[in-house]
Amino acid sequence: MSVAEPRTIVLFRHAKADWPQVTDHERPLADRGRKDAAEAGRRLADTGIPFDQALCSTAVRTRETWKLAVQEFPQRPKTVYEERVYEASPGELIALLNETPDDLRSVLLIGHNPGVHGLADILAGSAEGEAHERMGRRGFPTAAFAVLSFTGSWKALEPGVATLRDYWAPTD
Repeated sequence: MSVAEPRTIVLFRHAKADWPQVTDHERPLADRGRKDAAEAGRRLADTGIPFDQALCSTAVRTRETWKLAVQEFPQRPKTVYEERVYEASPGELIALLNETPDDLRSVLLIGHNPGVHGLADILAGSAEGEAHERMGRRGFPTAAFAVLSFTGSWKALEPGVATLRDYWAPTD
């Protein structure tokens, strides 16, 4: 694959988590989270993006979100569970995405706020239609996702190089 071909990044925040007496990393999804994760999976499948890889935080709520969402996909992408996604800043997430092999065209990152929302804002140098306005209005609630694209090597991913193509969040 040429590094000049367009690449897609989907930033997907985990669904609504419960607050039982466990560590933050071990928090499971709430009932609403399970419903929203499946709906987000349907919406992600509707994008028609053929994901090459999913990069998922090791936290229980992100793993559960991914397990429910991916059931809606026509084809399951390779999944990498990466502990560095948990509590990562936008800069740390960019550094992680910079490690992506250039033969991969599209990556779905399942992570946490504030890193995921911050990364969407930082990467989006431009936006299509009302995607940026919708994201600005809604913020980045649980189970929301942003679709961004850029051209170039993954090593060249940096602030402002991407276009925000789409944004979706569940309704309350």
